[in-house]
Amino acid sequence: MLEFRLVHGSLLKKVVKAIKGFVDDALFFFTADGVSLHLVEPTKVVVLYLFLSPQSFDHYHCDDDIILGINLKTLYKKLKRCSEGNTLTITAKHDEDVITFTYHRPSTLPDFQDRMYNLSEYYLKRMELINGQLVQLPEMNTLDAIIRMPSAKLVRIFEGLGRIVTVSVTKEKVKFSTTDGDNITAKAVIRQNKDKPAEEATIIELTEPASFTIELRYINSFAYATPLSKTVFISLQSEPPLMLVKYGVANVAEIMFYLNGIEDE
Repeated sequence: MLEFRLVHGSLLKKVVKAIKGFVDDALFFFTADGVSLHLVEPTKVVVLYLFLSPQSFDHYHCDDDIILGINLKTLYKKLKRCSEGNTLTITAKHDEDVITFTYHRPSTLPDFQDRMYNLSEYYLKRMELINGQLVQLPEMNTLDAIIRMPSAKLVRIFEGLGRIVTVSVTKEKVKFSTTDGDNITAKAVIRQNKDKPAEEATIIELTEPASFTIELRYINSFAYATPLSKTVFISLQSEPPLMLVKYGVANVAEIMFYLNGIEDE
């Protein structure tokens, strides 16, 4: 049996809000160690990985592994009903095809009245599973370059760039540029600054210089996760062109985007 409890403003609600525009339907993998989610965007250019530890929840119990297929927009509507001061308990069993959402509004009424007037239950039918396999993703430290920088700064840079974006990394700087044929039409350069406070610093770890090119619309897929973390990690390599973007959330969760770049012709 799976059971976990959320409060208003829970991390799960913030995460689902950030990713619900990515794809319509998702497979959630629940184990005793936490919740995993892998999504593959329709063109297969972007893969999203999500992990939430048990500490992400007000209460979490999973005595047997379970996979749930859920529509993300519908799930977000259910999570939004958990308003300030309320709690939401979600339960599911292997032998049942529904997920139960129980909302509780605290009060000073006696127990029997509290249960009668302040509990409400809703049900969500589980989706039929199409593919219950987790996608294998590379580790960040296996690629050529790793950049740590403020997440809000990264979004501001991409807002000023055009349709095709190239990210180039050397030992001392990261360059973001937009090209139109042979001409560079926009460029932003971020230099390493280890001496700044951790949330403001840009730090580069380099095995060898790397360059990565992709359409801006795929970059925008992970911009929605920016409010979840003040810092973003970017890892990339030139051949084959790969980029991983990771947001760590309060040491209890992480969201990672794996992007396939444009191959040189």
